[in-house]
Amino acid sequence: MEKPWLNNYPKGVPANIDPDAYPSLIAMLDETFQKYADLPAFYFMGKMLTFRQVDELSNDFGAYLQSRGLNPGDRIALMMPNMIQYPIALFGALKAGLIIVNTNPLYTPREMRHQFVDSGAKAILIAENFAANLEQILGDTSIKTILLTSIGELLGFKGKIVNFVVRKVKKMVPKHHLANTVSFTEALRQGKKFTLKRSEGSGDDTIILQYTGGTTGISKGAMLTNRNLVANMQQIRGIMSPKLQAAEEVALCPLPLYHIFAFTVNCLAIMSVGGSNVLIVNARDLPALIKEWRTYKPTVVTGINTLFNALLNNPEFGKLDFSALQIACGGGMAVQRAVAEKWQQTTGVQLTEGFGMTESSPVITCNPVNEPARLGSIGVPAPSTDVRIVDDNGQVLAAGEVGEIQAKGPQIMKGYWQRPEETANTIKDGWLCTGDLGFMHVDGFFQIVDRKKDMILVSGFNVYPNEVEDVLAMHPKILEAAAVGVPDEKSGEVVKVFIVKKDSSLTEEEVLAHCRANLTGYKVPKHVVFKSELPKTNVGKILRRELRDQ
Repeated sequence: MEKPWLNNYPKGVPANIDPDAYPSLIAMLDETFQKYADLPAFYFMGKMLTFRQVDELSNDFGAYLQSRGLNPGDRIALMMPNMIQYPIALFGALKAGLIIVNTNPLYTPREMRHQFVDSGAKAILIAENFAANLEQILGDTSIKTILLTSIGELLGFKGKIVNFVVRKVKKMVPKHHLANTVSFTEALRQGKKFTLKRSEGSGDDTIILQYTGGTTGISKGAMLTNRNLVANMQQIRGIMSPKLQAAEEVALCPLPLYHIFAFTVNCLAIMSVGGSNVLIVNARDLPALIKEWRTYKPTVVTGINTLFNALLNNPEFGKLDFSALQIACGGGMAVQRAVAEKWQQTTGVQLTEGFGMTESSPVITCNPVNEPARLGSIGVPAPSTDVRIVDDNGQVLAAGEVGEIQAKGPQIMKGYWQRPEETANTIKDGWLCTGDLGFMHVDGFFQIVDRKKDMILVSGFNVYPNEVEDVLAMHPKILEAAAVGVPDEKSGEVVKVFIVKKDSSLTEEEVLAHCRANLTGYKVPKHVVFKSELPKTNVGKILRRELRDQ
């Protein structure tokens, strides 16, 4: 297979990585904890933990889990926003040989039930804010060990104030009655009495069940192995290597660590070079996020288009000092041209777009971090990754032809947990079928045109929602926009757009005039709906399906 993209790798980026460089993720972490022991690993609401402290505390947590009768291969759910407890629990559970079930804390009881029953989780560490939801469905699950934590639990005296505000002032902790719970600090205290029996396992062992967002149907657990995550961590490190300095990086982490993007990029790749992560508990609290930026002057920031757009529209953001910033990475959804251009103007640093999926641990492609951004492109395949475009019959297409994007590499999941049929539909001859439509430029850069299932068919012509949304984002009075297809008697489907105004004077006629000036006739929306906000996942991805259902 020809790999034209290798000619466009920047100097220093390896063509290949060794996915077997470490026998397990824990072996990689051991090296990291030892090498950078006294450097800061995580900052959270003013508290700092060194690599050594994270290592020691995670040993205590892992030993506690074993003392409760949890064995290698058992599943433990972690359900909390970004908190200092997360990495301690994550690494402790992995050292004990447990499989992590990362869980979105904003899940409804119905979604929680599905994930906990499907995974067969036996234990959970959950923030108290969401305990009332767990109470409703606990009887339907196999969970016997419940660890309860609070946002301020490890913050000393400041934590008492934080918890008082969260519980009493903001009333963010609904009443709940869960029997036999243990606090996080008590688990750490008791864990000190025991010796951790380390259980690393092999490269092919599943260590994470990462559930897909559920925006495309029933939520499925992607089985990610030691080898998958070690590989993708190295691939990300390789992509960023032209600008990554060992022991010097400070990464702002507004995306939740339970999401695969922040999990691998921040919690693994940045950590593995001795970088520190500044954990943001709530990315939607822009004043708090901007305050942390001002304090820590990050060198790396990860996020998604909606977050970057929100920051650019906050007047305080433009006043920040961006002199330390080297890398800004956008993933999770398409980065819009208007947002990327404004980000570059405001910060002086390009917004580098990549592409990936939960099923690929997640990174598949990325634009070079040290060259002028190719706006609209998802970049070139990561080291040791093959990408191709195929038609509906699985035939490989030439450069410039639109088809489904498929990827192959050591980061591709083992399969879906207990769903062999779904696995067979998604991984064919080792190739991950992404469900995204795109094409390859002759020089090996790839471009997405849209999700297969989001495509709108107007009188036989394909309309890609991303293109319509990109055009709308260019309008100075539009804050956010989403495009969907709705049934139409005459043309089968027509385009309907949902818009959040930046300027209240914006009219439907202005929107349509702007679209007519930038889009061919059949792509121009037939329906315009103004909304105060758009439905999103907790990570900020716009839920087109929900808009379509409305």
